[in-house]
Amino acid sequence: MRILQPVLTGLVSAVVGYASAFAIVLAGLRAVGADSRQAASGLLALCAGIAIAAAVLSVRYRMPIAIAWSTPGAALLVATGHVAGGYPAAVGAFAVCGVLTVLAGIVPWLARGVAAIPGPIAAAMLAGVLVPLCTAPLHAMAEVPLLAGPVTLTWAVLMRYARRWAIAGALAAAVAGLAISGTAFPAASLRPDPVFTMPAVTLPALVGIALPLFLVTMAGQNVPGAAVLSTYGYSVPLRGALVTTGLVSTAAAPFGGHAVNLAAITAALTAGPDAHPDPARRWIATLALGAGQLALGLGAAFATALVVASPPVLVTAVSGLALLPALASSLAGAFTGPDLREAAAVTFVVTASATSIAGIGSAFWGLIAGSLALLLTRRRAASRPPEPPVPPAEPAPHAQTVRTRSA
Repeated sequence: MRILQPVLTGLVSAVVGYASAFAIVLAGLRAVGADSRQAASGLLALCAGIAIAAAVLSVRYRMPIAIAWSTPGAALLVATGHVAGGYPAAVGAFAVCGVLTVLAGIVPWLARGVAAIPGPIAAAMLAGVLVPLCTAPLHAMAEVPLLAGPVTLTWAVLMRYARRWAIAGALAAAVAGLAISGTAFPAASLRPDPVFTMPAVTLPALVGIALPLFLVTMAGQNVPGAAVLSTYGYSVPLRGALVTTGLVSTAAAPFGGHAVNLAAITAALTAGPDAHPDPARRWIATLALGAGQLALGLGAAFATALVVASPPVLVTAVSGLALLPALASSLAGAFTGPDLREAAAVTFVVTASATSIAGIGSAFWGLIAGSLALLLTRRRAASRPPEPPVPPAEPAPHAQTVRTRSA
């Protein structure tokens, strides 16, 4: 029975992770030009990649190293939209992101370069990417209130009483609402249908997708994922994890997989005592998580048909509800340090504007603008003359009188 506990925990983690973010993944792939078959293939490729990476890392290191797709990366794709070269160029950017992840695990200076980006700047960029999605529930309430209202109410109630099932419940409420409204769901086969797309390389896609995707995945997934594992006493083999997930991401890219990485949310489920009382046996939970994700990935065509049949604003609304905790933590990280607040604000505003310049998305320009603002504010602080020392204050006459009288 002890083996059943981590297996069930891993399967629950797979369901929670899949249900809470598959709509975001499909929305992101369709935003950069994928048709329904290509989007379903991308979801399948990500699930298969999660299964492979989780199996390799958990068996090799005997640690509960949970793997997931890049949810912030999918949100970035939604915010970026069409790029020059269309979907093949986006696929090429996915592959480049995977190569960069491998290099980050092999080449020390690249990992140090990513680490050198100030945390508030990276957090502000991620927050700017998430804002348009997180405001989607409000638009849905205005456009389709009879569908969006029950979804939001279900999410709010479950956030209070069963937090981990909040997004799955909201998704179930959305499906129920569509069924009651008489929406016709297209027939979909459960047969896996991987679609190969020859990657293309364009400068706007490299700068507007590959680089920001790499940065938000490192800052929003890999770094927090390693931190979660460390809180449970595991020393993460980051080099091996980056090389493995980078190789898997590169292989999955031609089939539509945008990025596979360390899990940040489900990591707490598989690494905690609920998975197994013995920390040395919790790796079984991540093995089961990978198997569960692979099984769910076989239904990618059905999940895509469900999303296609839904009003786009409702799909985005469910995605926005799922990303609200990530937005909250990103904003908290962006504006904690007073010395970097102005630069973080510039990064956030430029990224949240969703303005493309020269075919390059706002996430890249937000990073550039924030870096320039940081440079200017630091120079301004350095050129400011030091303030003269403040002389010690003399005691007030009344205080002297009081002391004299008490003497």
